[in-house]
Amino acid sequence: MRIAVLTGGGDCPGLNGAIKWVTKTALDPVLEKKRSVKFDVIGIKDGWRGLVEVDPARLDEEIVRTWDRYGGTNLGTSRTNPFNPKKDTSEKVMENIAKLGIDVIVAIGGEDTLGVASKLYRRGVKVVGIPKTIDGDLVGTDYSLGFDSAVNVIMEEIDRLRTTAGSHNRIFVVETMGRHAGWLALHGGECSGAYIILIPEHSFDMQRVCALLEERRGREIQYSIIVVSEGATMTVHQEFCKDDKVDEFGHRSLGGIAAYIAQAIEGKTGFETRYVVLSHLQRGGAPSARDRLMARWFGIAAVDMIVSEDFGRMVSYRHGEMTSVPMKDVTDHLNLIDLDKYYDTERYNGKRSIL
Repeated sequence: MRIAVLTGGGDCPGLNGAIKWVTKTALDPVLEKKRSVKFDVIGIKDGWRGLVEVDPARLDEEIVRTWDRYGGTNLGTSRTNPFNPKKDTSEKVMENIAKLGIDVIVAIGGEDTLGVASKLYRRGVKVVGIPKTIDGDLVGTDYSLGFDSAVNVIMEEIDRLRTTAGSHNRIFVVETMGRHAGWLALHGGECSGAYIILIPEHSFDMQRVCALLEERRGREIQYSIIVVSEGATMTVHQEFCKDDKVDEFGHRSLGGIAAYIAQAIEGKTGFETRYVVLSHLQRGGAPSARDRLMARWFGIAAVDMIVSEDFGRMVSYRHGEMTSVPMKDVTDHLNLIDLDKYYDTERYNGKRSIL
């Protein structure tokens, strides 16, 4: 049985580890003796584009031996959508799957990548999904690859900012990723002790932000850190966008909210304010210990699902256990922050009541 592995969407730490453990588990000689099937593994380069343009690479245990130590994806990635209504290449993908002799596809990605996999499954392609998104917005799983590493980057960068913020008595606005879900901003802000955290799930009022800063001035310290998700808004459905370009999944490129907030704070309060956009720094670097471990578990579980012929589903980590969920359920909606549980809408920060 030939397994094809691909990574789609934004890169992040943990992808290479998942590829490694799919490959090593599938080709394990000890396990092979216990199975009724022998596996062959190929990597598809640049996500779904690699099945449109046909660009495979042979994978074996020696090739992937050290991959889990590194961030990014050695297979490459793209935001190619074979079901793009402007240029549908899904039939070509189906032809190339047959041409390459692929029996099952392991797709590692978020809602868009897994959405394509789910559509292919409905056309008869055997697929298994592995959750990946630093936004943490995939439903059906308590963890997705890349999230912990990204939160660590946010925390480390804010720790560095504190020294210059304190030295100059400045306010710093830090922009994180997070189009629809504010998990990165919330967890990153909580870990680093940010004074204000602004998330997409709750539109904020600029006057309230300034009032909170005015209240704190002179009470504790002479500087403040504000963390804002790129998808946060002051009014519902009015995102800050870099330009009018739209990718193949219909997403615009977000950005600019930190600059706006910094300028507004300085204009309304007179407090010296700077901003930092973390952007792709959050995707970079080596995977954290948790991402290395979860990549291993997800990769092994994906092969278990193939052996069990548990297709059309995504590997899932729920309540401390490995399981799986139907892929169609994962792409129907997003995992957003429950404001009643986790967010203080008055203080614009994480709740101080947990139980």
